[in-house]
Amino acid sequence: MENTQNIPNLKKQLGDEVVVVMVPFQTQSHLDPFLQFACLISSYGLSVHYLSLPSYNHDTKARATMLNPSDLVNIHFHDLEMIPTPLDPDIPSEVPKHFHLFWNVTMHLRESITSFLHDISSKSRRIIMIHDCLMCYNVQDISSFDNAESYIFSPVISAFGMYCDHLFPHVGLPIPIEQQLLQKLPSSEGWYCEEIMRIGSFQVQYIGKSSAGDIHNTSKIMEGSNTFIDLLGIGQDKKQWAIGPVLRPIKNEKNGFPCLDWLDKQPPNSVLYVSYDMLTSFSDEQIKELAMGLELSKQKLIWLLNDPDNTDIYLGANLNREFEFHAGFEERLNGVGLLVRDWAPQTEILAHSSIGGFLSACDWTSCVETITMGVPIIAWPTHSDHPKNGFLLTEMLKIGLVITEWDKKRDEMVTASTIDNVVRKLMASEEGDEIRKRAKELGEAVRKSTEKGGASQMELDYFIAHITR
Repeated sequence: MENTQNIPNLKKQLGDEVVVVMVPFQTQSHLDPFLQFACLISSYGLSVHYLSLPSYNHDTKARATMLNPSDLVNIHFHDLEMIPTPLDPDIPSEVPKHFHLFWNVTMHLRESITSFLHDISSKSRRIIMIHDCLMCYNVQDISSFDNAESYIFSPVISAFGMYCDHLFPHVGLPIPIEQQLLQKLPSSEGWYCEEIMRIGSFQVQYIGKSSAGDIHNTSKIMEGSNTFIDLLGIGQDKKQWAIGPVLRPIKNEKNGFPCLDWLDKQPPNSVLYVSYDMLTSFSDEQIKELAMGLELSKQKLIWLLNDPDNTDIYLGANLNREFEFHAGFEERLNGVGLLVRDWAPQTEILAHSSIGGFLSACDWTSCVETITMGVPIIAWPTHSDHPKNGFLLTEMLKIGLVITEWDKKRDEMVTASTIDNVVRKLMASEEGDEIRKRAKELGEAVRKSTEKGGASQMELDYFIAHITR
């Protein structure tokens, strides 16, 4: 994003008097957008301190090779002290083990974060802490520093999903969408497991009054209106900023990723991109049905099998399940499709001209990327806020299709023929072409909002002006 003329070079004006401290939740799906936000803040000349576990700082800096070096000049990485904690053998089966591993480690970071704050508070006029909502317990000591204030950045949830799933049950206000859509709206029941809800509730009690405002990775254009963004501020004496999309800038270099070279050889809009956390959410049988459905559709595809969150943060080992496709699938895929087992840059993949659709679970990070890149989606929710995000994209923004009816239980088998039909409809029909056209138009509008004078750029300017007042 480009600075507007009314924002001076703050580095010359403030030096290190105002510093920003970023405290993300310790999973890659949260760490990456926090880094992109750090880059946006540093582009104004402010010094940014990024706090994370040693192994994640290593991975984050390795991936930062995809960033422009100038974006990282004012970002300082600090290793938090990691205290290994064993996994609970009685973890409910629906909770991915890697999530529990991250959570156990995260709960021991408070002392390390507070120690860093003590050190930096003596060197700066003001500390601006920006933290994840799942780190409220760990950053609670920020309120004891007279020269500090904190803000919550929500990188992985839409305003629509946050209101419907978390605020609506408590405020008693209606959900402001058309009655016809309201009747289709998927329920939250059965999508959030009890353990994850317990963890979220635990964090909420530590928000208190220490947070001076909320920052959202969304915008009016991405939500269809300002309505849900405005509703999030109801009953709260806090400022709200919608600065999305927070994404890494696209670079033209291939950076040694064979999948990008393969995409260069494919016709425009001809490839379906498949990627989500299916390895923790789907049974082996469901994965085989998915593979058969994709094969039946006879569409070109690129299937990313690696999930960066499925990593042992002590050993660096990948925790993804090993599974086998149905007989001969990989051989027959040769030439018309590509399986990617190592990490690959999703933003670059979605931005490629050959990508004509995205089969996704609809986590908000993926939704932000697909909306911004103008790629239509096939929504296949697996848990948490996925159904609301999928509903927003397919029913409200009308830039995609859903794999099954919204009232279908997530543990019911989806057949290969169902997958085949939906993929063909998006990738090889006039209806799919119309959806693709709407997605491209929306993507252009979203990207324009991040340019000088655009709504998201102005929101970011307002936020920077506020914290440097």
